[in-house]
Amino acid sequence: MTKPYVLGVDIGGTNTVFGIVDARGHVVASSSIKTKKHTNFDDYIDELHTEVTRLLEANDAEDKIQGIGIGAPNANYYTGEIVNPPNLPWGPIIPLAEKVSKAFNGIPVAVTNDANAAALGEMTYGAARGMKDFIMITLGTGVGSGIVVNGQMVYGHDGNAGELGHLVVKRNNGRICGCGRTGCLEAYCSATGVARTAREFLEIRTEPSLLRNIEIDSITSKDVYDAALAGDKLAKEIFDYTGRILGEALADMCAFSSPQAIVLFGGLAKSGELLMKPLKEAFERSLFPIYRGKTKIILSELKESDAAVLGASALGWEAKYHYEAPNRPVGAENLA
Repeated sequence: MTKPYVLGVDIGGTNTVFGIVDARGHVVASSSIKTKKHTNFDDYIDELHTEVTRLLEANDAEDKIQGIGIGAPNANYYTGEIVNPPNLPWGPIIPLAEKVSKAFNGIPVAVTNDANAAALGEMTYGAARGMKDFIMITLGTGVGSGIVVNGQMVYGHDGNAGELGHLVVKRNNGRICGCGRTGCLEAYCSATGVARTAREFLEIRTEPSLLRNIEIDSITSKDVYDAALAGDKLAKEIFDYTGRILGEALADMCAFSSPQAIVLFGGLAKSGELLMKPLKEAFERSLFPIYRGKTKIILSELKESDAAVLGASALGWEAKYHYEAPNRPVGAENLA
């Protein structure tokens, strides 16, 4: 019997990473192209097809791909489209699944946003294996999320559910978020949010800090982390502040779906006890009593270099088994 594979594709504003993945979650081979060099979507699809085909041929996998899963910003699972992407130049509505499936001779394609793809990857290959109810939180440049209830990803009636990074955590005088609203979780607990907190603390406080040796507008979350590790009191307080806000927000999320676990992924999640100690303390303190002691906060088990491809590939298996058309899931006709 021919060993089946799926193709996982992660589209970022700078690079597109893709890989061949087997049923055990092993990335057989991977490669990438530059997303941002293409101002024309059809040119992008042409290069993606060329480079994927080269990878498949090099690994004797041309006829073994059963489905293609794609994680992309603002990708809609129901329509197969990318809608108003913030960092892609191809237009307000991009027919991603349709174009990719056509380029690859009708192989079924499923798409979703990058945080949902991460949740699917975690459920298929990572820390959430065997779990039917969990929330994935990605702590990167922004705060993304994927919600799984009863073993199924929550997409909502229009495909846009699960934007927990845009829960408002500061109702009065909150920071402006990239989404245009104020006070969103993302504005405080992303990597960029940590840097913003550092700048605010440095401007309103006077105590010495290693961070004062860095041009204030150039400070990154990594700078704050390094300073905290070196014992810098102000940097530690920045992590306390961030962890407290995130822990309180995660406690509120439990009231929605009573998850077995909340899985954290991304660079900020690797900050160790600097973040996790204040986060867990605030989480337990803020939980509605009936949820206490029932929800674990755990770290992703996906290897970071493979995580994007693995997450997208998990959707590729779903495309193989559940899609009647390359960009329209079973039951999507009810949305029309």
